Amino acid sequence: MVSISLKHVTKTFNGVTANDDVNLKMEDGEFFTLLGPSGCGKTTTLRIIAGFYLPDKGSIFFDDQDVTNHHPNERETGMVFQNYALWPHMSVFDNVAYGLKIRKVSKDVIQEQVLEILDLVRLEGLESRTPLQLSGGQQQRVALARALVIKPKVLLLDEPLSNLDAKLRLEMRQEITRIQKKLKITTVYVTHDQEEALSISDRIAIMKNGSIKQVGSPKQVYLSPQNTFIADFIGQCSFIHGKVRKVNQYVDVKTDEGIKLRAPKSFNINVGDQAICAIRPESFTVNKPGEPFNVFKCEVLNVLFLGKSNRVYTRVGNLNILAELPIDADISTGKTISLFTPVDETVLLPFHT
Repeated sequence: MVSISLKHVTKTFNGVTANDDVNLKMEDGEFFTLLGPSGCGKTTTLRIIAGFYLPDKGSIFFDDQDVTNHHPNERETGMVFQNYALWPHMSVFDNVAYGLKIRKVSKDVIQEQVLEILDLVRLEGLESRTPLQLSGGQQQRVALARALVIKPKVLLLDEPLSNLDAKLRLEMRQEITRIQKKLKITTVYVTHDQEEALSISDRIAIMKNGSIKQVGSPKQVYLSPQNTFIADFIGQCSFIHGKVRKVNQYVDVKTDEGIKLRAPKSFNINVGDQAICAIRPESFTVNKPGEPFNVFKCEVLNVLFLGKSNRVYTRVGNLNILAELPIDADISTGKTISLFTPVDETVLLPFHT
């Protein structure tokens, strides 16, 4: 196992900045995810860690060793590509064994280690098949086995589940996390899927335009986003603009529609400033009378049945409010309802984000 540090890493392609002064630390044995929209620089970051790209500026360290100018084969990493990159003419066994063969490992050791890793990824008995005889999920496991059989210090995965259907993606998430925890290998995972990142990661770095916008545990980035981009990218939110009326332990905000909001103070802000309150759909409940803050008297625009809940689209004045409410709630299109969210589930964000 090894820790990974990126220090002031910058990379441009034809004048376009893919990484802009990236500073990151992945801990020993950590499952660390790079998350962001397409074109944000997450795959470039992964390829710089792997050694496929050299940064224009900055350094990469594995523990205390500067590996910035080391070739990929000198970094002891295993890579799983988005398209798996399996050789169609080779058997499962030969695909997995390839890395060991080019390292001139003995046949007996190759036999033992390949069968061991195929058992770990639950492909035992399929070693004589070719990739074309496997399902998408099985092909993904072969690619994972090939990366792991060389016993790398670092496992790198570039959107490995994007080619799988929804049900299979869920199954493979569990398999990848099971294997990672068993091997305790430092893992860097790239995805644009927010739910995937939240469900498998120890920590997440959220990227935009080549920069790191926030790093934290899944719970931290979901419940305490630092700006509107992160709040909107990680899940869904209703964003409510207003002016700050009072500041102490909490911040009181009033909207143009006259709605009184209260949220925990999370950054320096003054009376008279503009601010945004972000509220997750699941934080809303049907209001009980007597609540002084965070109450919205809304017109129901649409109700979508999701099985375990109703997704309710509402409007109050010029505000669109999205709520997840119980399926037994008395709600229908055109009806006026009163929604409420607790103060501690209301996130205060600076207006300039």
